[in-house]
Amino acid sequence: MDTATPAVTVALHDGTSVVASSGQVDARRHGELLLPAVDRVLAEAGVGLDAVTGVVVGVGPGPYTGLRVGLVTAATFGSALAVPVHGICTLDGLAYAAGQEGAVEGPFAVATDARRKEVYWARYEDARTRTGEPAVDRPADIARALAGLPVVGAGAALYPEAFPEARGPEHVAAGALAALAAERLAAGQELLEPQPLYLRRPDAQVPKNYKVVTPQ
Repeated sequence: MDTATPAVTVALHDGTSVVASSGQVDARRHGELLLPAVDRVLAEAGVGLDAVTGVVVGVGPGPYTGLRVGLVTAATFGSALAVPVHGICTLDGLAYAAGQEGAVEGPFAVATDARRKEVYWARYEDARTRTGEPAVDRPADIARALAGLPVVGAGAALYPEAFPEARGPEHVAAGALAALAAERLAAGQELLEPQPLYLRRPDAQVPKNYKVVTPQ
């Protein structure tokens, strides 16, 4: 599952292929849409929740509110079912999907919408290999560094003047996330801890220098 972007996406993977999947794009309804999506996917696959042997969740980067919905839900399932919970960088899932769809060949970048006129982004040598850590920047500040590279994701589509080589897919799909996780686990690679990759402070903060009110 992944809720790090406006896409609320869930998939069931049997270790070889995607059995069922669901995806809806709505930046304001992650908490409302996620559990019904889980129910739909299990129903489509004809299995119960007790058939799940592991959970993979996108760890971002992403905005605080949406991202934590998926992470908390994944942790809850892991605890209730006594199964492992693995993290995958959301940008890696989008890069992998682009490779599966044949949207990219050779080096490219991925950019998702970070709001505040910024993007979360990373560079890739190929669909499976990220070069460097994810970052958050204004499009104009990284346009020169990414000049000539295809840029996958909604962040690229939002700023065509900075990313003229923008292309899809725009949003991550849980099926690609699960397939990448299955591939890495089969190869004996360690996945990430299911901890949020925020890259910046949340919008809501305790105000500084607030007035102390004492009873008279």
